[in-house]
Amino acid sequence: MTESAPAREVLKRVAFIAALVLALGFYFLLLGRIALELLTSGEAAAVAIGAGVLILPIIGVWIVVATLRAALAHQHLARRMHAEGRELDTADLPRRPSGRVETAAADALFAEVKTEWEADPDNWRSSYRLARAYDLAGDRSRAREVMRRAVALERLDR
Repeated sequence: MTESAPAREVLKRVAFIAALVLALGFYFLLLGRIALELLTSGEAAAVAIGAGVLILPIIGVWIVVATLRAALAHQHLARRMHAEGRELDTADLPRRPSGRVETAAADALFAEVKTEWEADPDNWRSSYRLARAYDLAGDRSRAREVMRRAVALERLDR
C-alpha cells in the first residue's frame, strides 16, 4: 500500500521540524553547559557573561515551545475547517509566476471575508477565514493576530 503524495509531504515536513527541534535542543544544551562553566568559574566577568549566555537557551526553549503550540493550534483549526467544508477556496484565483495570489484577487477575497467576519466577529470560523485572507493579502502581522483570536474563540467554543 503506497502513501498518498500529501501524506508523504506532511511526513517530510514533520521530519524536518523534528530535526530542527533536535538541532536546537542540542544547541541549547551546549549553550547551557557553556553558561554553567562560566558561572562556576569564579571570575566576575565570566559569571556576568555566563548569566547572559544562560538566558539564551531559556528564551530559545520558550520560543520553540510557543511556536510549536501555535502551529498545532492552527493545524487543529485548519482540520476542523476542512472537515466542515469552510476552508477558503483559492484554487481558481489568478496567481503570479511565484505562486502567490494576484494582489487584486487577494484584496477582493479579503473584502468578501471581512464582510462575513463583520457579521459574526465572535465566531472562530469567521476569524479563521479572516486570518487566512489577511495572509493571502500579505498582511502577516494581522493574520497572526486574528489567528490567535480564532484559536482563543475556538477553545471557548469547545
